[in-house]
Amino acid sequence: MFSPPIVSIYRLFLLFALALFPVSLSLAQDHGDQDWVFKNSKSLSELWELDEAHHRGTFLITSYKPVYFTLAKYSSDTNKDPKSEGLENTLPEPVALNVIESKFQLSLKTKIFHKVLWGRADVWAAYSQRAYWQIYNEALSRPFRETNYEPEIILNFPVKFSLLGFEGKMIGAAFTHESNGRSEPISRSWNRLGLHAGFERGQWQIMFKNWVRLGGSNDDNPGISDYIGRAEAKVSYDLKRQRFYAIARHSMKFGEKSRGSLQLNWTFPIIKNFSGHIQVFEGYGESLIDYNHRQTTVGLGVSLIN
Repeated sequence: MFSPPIVSIYRLFLLFALALFPVSLSLAQDHGDQDWVFKNSKSLSELWELDEAHHRGTFLITSYKPVYFTLAKYSSDTNKDPKSEGLENTLPEPVALNVIESKFQLSLKTKIFHKVLWGRADVWAAYSQRAYWQIYNEALSRPFRETNYEPEIILNFPVKFSLLGFEGKMIGAAFTHESNGRSEPISRSWNRLGLHAGFERGQWQIMFKNWVRLGGSNDDNPGISDYIGRAEAKVSYDLKRQRFYAIARHSMKFGEKSRGSLQLNWTFPIIKNFSGHIQVFEGYGESLIDYNHRQTTVGLGVSLIN
């Protein structure tokens, strides 16, 4: 059950969303075909250069995950005293964090090998970074609360098959390292090896991922897979110049270890490439430092690349 302040936040969010929806839909109808920047988001074939018609060469930097800046993000339970599961690595005392902060995400990729493994696959290098900024916390000199760094090596195979009305476009594997670059007691990091598959149908795109964590001698966050999860599904839908997408993660376990998260996003047009962005998150692992901390967040900002 949500407490009264959270209910109020959700009511404000819903009212704001309902007020903006007809405006953004009108903009999409009025300007949708007048300029290339107003066209629908790219297909998986374009984004991942899955055929020769879309191949643009190696070492060309393109976008990977969405790039956005959240001006204000409210948390129902700010993690003022982060702790690792089963360890005594705690801060001397809780930090006086604000419940409202800003957040931004940057993400790029580049193809480094084309037509490897008997001419069937491409190899990509990717890098994503998320930062959580206590910009409104004047008492603490507006510090960055948490920054997560996520380099990846991705192997992609173009495919073509049908499943439940969707067309399978790509399958592959990826090695991912994620860390916050901090020292004890708030160091967090993990490595994982995963498989993925991408599907399309009209304006719908679906990406499924699952992974196994690769062990290490120094474990700053034991049990992280039981909180952040072992599998992910991302579903997106484009309506004119608007995009709706959801990211769900789950531990793939039952009982008390049935945990995960759900992130809902809506981007809507403002002008040219400049879009508004509303994000709602509920669950564990909103950032690495929060891997075993559950909260609900609501954020409002701008999106530059979807």
